[in-house]
Amino acid sequence: MSFIAFAPPSAGGAVSLPEAGSVENDGFYPDIVLQDVRDNMRLDGTVTSPRLTQAIVAAVLHVNAELRDWKLGKIAAGFASLAAVPADRINRESVNIAHYRRAVYCWAKADLTERYRDFDSTASSMSDKKMMEALDNAPAEQRRNAHWAIADIVGRSHMTVELI
Repeated sequence: MSFIAFAPPSAGGAVSLPEAGSVENDGFYPDIVLQDVRDNMRLDGTVTSPRLTQAIVAAVLHVNAELRDWKLGKIAAGFASLAAVPADRINRESVNIAHYRRAVYCWAKADLTERYRDFDSTASSMSDKKMMEALDNAPAEQRRNAHWAIADIVGRSHMTVELI
């Protein structure tokens, strides 16, 4: 006799975890809500809440360090928060906040993808070799997106250089 248990189906095939909580930031940058990261970066229950929190903390630390000099300049100019820095608005929010969240989310997902190499099974129709190549490239692509978001905040152009 054998027994096979299947997970209950959910929208899009992902397991959604209702989750309260956020990673509190330094007061200048916005806090990062765990459920928003899950929703935006398509992270299901494979990534536990403690692991997600750890990845977000590491991402916040990295992005904040990258923006340290820019932030100090804005504080010296009298701006108490990222939201107070003059910028265009999208969806009733400063584009700088959108770029900041993107940088943190992408950096966290790159970290998670490296540690859960096979957790992204959305490309199940690809051959194993193609899937592994896509998963190998995914962290680098997420880090590129994070660097571009940071560049958008500080006003640098996007540039990717690869050694041959």
